Amino acid sequence: MISNYSLEDVNAMDAAFFANVFGDIAEHSPWVAEGAGLARPFPSREAMISTFAKVMQSAEHEAQLALIRAHPDLAGKAALSGELTEDSKNEQAGVGLDQLSTEEFANFTDLNNRYLESFGFPFIFAVKGATKFMILEAFEKRLNNNPEVEFQTALEQIVRIIRFRLEDRVQ
Repeated sequence: MISNYSLEDVNAMDAAFFANVFGDIAEHSPWVAEGAGLARPFPSREAMISTFAKVMQSAEHEAQLALIRAHPDLAGKAALSGELTEDSKNEQAGVGLDQLSTEEFANFTDLNNRYLESFGFPFIFAVKGATKFMILEAFEKRLNNNPEVEFQTALEQIVRIIRFRLEDRVQ
């Protein structure tokens, strides 16, 4: 169960509780929340979001790559086997990725596989507010990016995911 906290609550949390509450904001990468928590008190929710993004963006390349690789495929095996985090499950279901036809699922699987083969990490797309058609269009377009551009695009999408998740949890 994901709770909603006031900024005052967030700033009053001890470090361990903060890390426990927000450790899953960046998919399976609690180090982002741990680093962001050191910057408290946050003057605003926007400052909190910005701090999470800065921690992630200032990390070493290998830590960033591990964060990217911690994300599940969209409409992939983790979704089928029920292994998604609560946030990812809700986000993917929110755009109907849990209700794809057999043909649509096969298309997503093919795109996921091609993308992973090209870049060595999963396709990252902040799905909140999108449609499956927007996601498919982004997939096709981004498959043509060079690896450096796509790495930065993946990080930008993770910043958007962090923003959406923090907006859902902090008033």
